[in-house]
Amino acid sequence: MLQDRPHLVVGLGNPGNAYRLTRHNMGFMVADRLATVHGICMDESRWDTFFGHGKMGPLPVILAKPMTFMNRVGPAVRDLSRMLALDTQDILVIHDDTDIVFGKLKIKGKGGDGGHNGVKSLIAAFGSGAFMRIRVGIGRPEKGQDLSGYVLAEFDDQQKALLADIISAAQIAVETVLFKGPSEAMNQFHGEKISV
Repeated sequence: MLQDRPHLVVGLGNPGNAYRLTRHNMGFMVADRLATVHGICMDESRWDTFFGHGKMGPLPVILAKPMTFMNRVGPAVRDLSRMLALDTQDILVIHDDTDIVFGKLKIKGKGGDGGHNGVKSLIAAFGSGAFMRIRVGIGRPEKGQDLSGYVLAEFDDQQKALLADIISAAQIAVETVLFKGPSEAMNQFHGEKISV
């Protein structure tokens, strides 16, 4: 990511109070944490996206939450990035991931969608998967449990007890990518897991 130009940091989730505390809204939760810590007010609205301009440390950023449903985030983020004259390498996306155990983070520089509908929509809209991602593990459902029902359900009580620490770790991961680069962030966070 280029350090001398703004970065677009996007948290993925579903709009509406019914989805606010569900597993699929992990990206929104981290974006809200970043907004609080760095004093960024996401009060601008364009293309079904709430966003705000601010700084994380010395770096100018635009923090955004698309208000479309997950499988339609791509066009909203693409149109916002075009308005801001940003390329895919200037975009950092935060999202939940069922392929990663709960409480673990992974940083990914490019690639496919991994079965995540939001990432799939982004790749389709941009024609490329070459954007940075912070993947926040939410674990997989128990055998026989519906995947869609799992991601759209709230965390269980044991997970809720750890949620604040995981969100804080994801916040620091975002900051590390922006301040020190992806390689340093990968070294710091890969393999780390928050557990009881």
